[in-house]
Amino acid sequence: MMQHQLSIQARFRPEMLERVLRVVRHRGFQVCAMNMATAANTDKINIELTVASQRPVDLLSSQLSKLMDVSCVEIQQQTSQQIRA
Repeated sequence: MMQHQLSIQARFRPEMLERVLRVVRHRGFQVCAMNMATAANTDKINIELTVASQRPVDLLSSQLSKLMDVSCVEIQQQTSQQIRA
């Protein structure tokens, strides 16, 4: 399985994280690690997400960028790792 690191910038909304996680699951990716922080004195959040799948990460990235309130999705890193199920 391939692991991918994504950086997502979005407007903070109570349902934002749920939407991101739903898209990740529906696209067939598994969340390996996640970190979320709010930007100081703004309504923006930064989500660092590590996901794993055999599927191309470009599909996930394009779907996440279509979400309302998402301003930027960047693919940070791709690594090939054996993940034991």
